[in-house]
Amino acid sequence: MDVRFIPCTLEAHGEAILAILNEAIVTSTALYDYRPRTPESMLAWFASKVAGAYPVIGAVDGAGSLLGFASYGPFRAFPGYKYTVEHSIYVHRDHRGRGLGRALLEHLVEAARQRDVHVLVGVIDMANRGSIALHEQLGFVHAGVLHQVGFKFGGWLDVGFWQRTLDTPADPRDG
Repeated sequence: MDVRFIPCTLEAHGEAILAILNEAIVTSTALYDYRPRTPESMLAWFASKVAGAYPVIGAVDGAGSLLGFASYGPFRAFPGYKYTVEHSIYVHRDHRGRGLGRALLEHLVEAARQRDVHVLVGVIDMANRGSIALHEQLGFVHAGVLHQVGFKFGGWLDVGFWQRTLDTPADPRDG
């Protein structure tokens, strides 16, 4: 399959990203949302990515169809966390198991390195063994579990944290 990795935009990819997210919401614990998101929610989602200069990297096929995407945003809203981000990777259900998640995460790590991120944090439902294995294969280390902090599909959910520390920035500063 011919796959390219490109920056996503609201105009070109908002609808496809929304469809991928909504499928994950209604069928999995990858997102702890209960209801599908609205098209209007993508306006705010993309606006926050643009405002923070956070990448949205898409994997597209030869026809330009979005197969998956990866992005990151703030880890916590305090200045001292400015070198740490929380990332997300989603692959369309028809294209899972083909290495796209790995390739998207590799591209995202490189984008983080170029933007002087120091730590990427993956927040993963503990039942999502595929995502856990992917992160560990790419050098993320397990940093802890919060037990029964989520509730979805009639049960309590445990969430785990995986982190990868990069050698950037070269000259970190306060302020």
